[in-house]
Amino acid sequence: MEAVTLFKCLSDLSRLKLLLLIDQVEEACVCDLMSAMMLDQPRTSRHLRDLRQCGVVQDQRRGKWVYYRIHPDLPAWALTIMRTTAQAHPNLLRDERAALQSASADRDRCGDGGDSSLNLLCR
Repeated sequence: MEAVTLFKCLSDLSRLKLLLLIDQVEEACVCDLMSAMMLDQPRTSRHLRDLRQCGVVQDQRRGKWVYYRIHPDLPAWALTIMRTTAQAHPNLLRDERAALQSASADRDRCGDGGDSSLNLLCR
């Protein structure tokens, strides 16, 4: 990966926050990321697609859910930049991190997407 590719990919605040959130929780469902970032599904998916195309995240479908994680082949220098950014700006993700934890707990209660009204939180 070229440095310019990483910096172009992270030049959007939403993409930067998505990447830092994913790194902090190791893996996140797209529905949880939507809730945490307060973005609609098309915008969240577009940002995640851009991150995937840059090679910084990878996705995995499990049933109806798509989960994102940091790409295992991401160079160490890129991880260092991401993690240094997160450490230097601890308030950058304060609200999103709390919302992500709440959304993840709600999704866990949703189970496999049955008839529960909580499933509306996960769509």
